[in-house]
Amino acid sequence: MATHPLELSDRVIDSGVVNEPVNRVNSDVWELDDGLAYVENFSHSVVMKAGDALACFDASGAGSGKQVVDAMRTWSPAPVSHLVYTHGHADHIGGSGAFIADAAARGAARPTVVGHENVLARMQRYEDTSDWNMLINRRQFGGIRSEMRAPLTLVHDPTRFLPPDTAKPDQTFDDRLDLRLGDRAVQLHHARGETDDHLWAWVPEKKWMFTGDFVIWNFPNAGNPQKVQRYALEWAHALRAMIAQGPELLVPAHGLPIRGKQRIAGVLGDIAGALEALVRQVLEMMNAGETLDAIIHTVKVPAEVLAKPYLRPLYDEPEFVVRGIWRLYGGWWDGAASRLKPAPDAALGTEIASLAGGADVLIARAKGLAEDGDIRLACHLADFAAWAAPDDPTIHTRRAEIYNKRRDVELSLMSKGIFKAAARESEAVVKRHQP
Repeated sequence: MATHPLELSDRVIDSGVVNEPVNRVNSDVWELDDGLAYVENFSHSVVMKAGDALACFDASGAGSGKQVVDAMRTWSPAPVSHLVYTHGHADHIGGSGAFIADAAARGAARPTVVGHENVLARMQRYEDTSDWNMLINRRQFGGIRSEMRAPLTLVHDPTRFLPPDTAKPDQTFDDRLDLRLGDRAVQLHHARGETDDHLWAWVPEKKWMFTGDFVIWNFPNAGNPQKVQRYALEWAHALRAMIAQGPELLVPAHGLPIRGKQRIAGVLGDIAGALEALVRQVLEMMNAGETLDAIIHTVKVPAEVLAKPYLRPLYDEPEFVVRGIWRLYGGWWDGAASRLKPAPDAALGTEIASLAGGADVLIARAKGLAEDGDIRLACHLADFAAWAAPDDPTIHTRRAEIYNKRRDVELSLMSKGIFKAAARESEAVVKRHQP
């Protein structure tokens, strides 16, 4: 039997040592307090007894929703009166159809679905960009090892990003919504952070807090390179507002629950402080007229901060958050005049290859740089070579080797996925030329 999540959380936070997985996705159901449980998956679903019914926070993803419901039913047979979305990401709402189907099978009323008003706009955007979102999710999660592939179950219909039975919110709000769920008062607070439709829930009588993705047991996902704008400073402000409530039990949508007022305040304060420091440093350099290139190679998070078990850069990473801060305050242009209206990549690669003496010279130099440890520069030259020789299997064999090496030395899932996708692009070229 796995370690109880609260016991594991206490040990990891207090010792700073991670010797067991902290993001578990096996659909185990755990009771956290009298009348409160959660089901571990991608994402978790928090289940609260509310009189004669249950209130659930997040529905998990399309491929895991039924597993979550089945696990919940081993804890309580009560009907679900409310399903609250902490935000509209697919791994939080895509499993809602399983909750609706469970109610129908039991002859119970359909749960009332609650979310921030911007969830509806997000769902429409997912409908408009379904193929694009499926593409970027495959790329984002495509570089992870087989034992970590649970996130790929986000989509169970190969033709749609959100399944057609995803439930839209019945009740929405703007800034705050006070609910009476059975015998419990629950406050829903909107705050922008990972998304513009995020909320955190507060149960004042019990001092329970459900944070969604404001806490993910990784460095905050505030800079995802393939997704829409995130809000680092407002994320930090939300965490400070949570601390002010004095929670004694915090349940996130990814990672472990946290108990103890002091322990929770310490974790939330560390996350907020890391985000605030990044914003402060980026804005100082922007105000001094620095380019994005200078900023991303200057602004850092101290190693001792990134070593904290709930701030490790294993999903998103500070360099991407820096780019997100620049984009929020400064727009998309990075400050290099040639990149305002750039030449096509193929033309640039061809010209540089010509100057260097050929694409084979470029890729040989890229290979040498990679072997010497300058993998960043090696990737630039490998791309120039591939743009100049898009159908050369020898060039692409070397490029795939370089990007596979890059994938292996990176920490964050996002970097690993994108660099592995680059390797696969070149591997596909090589495969086309095989007899």
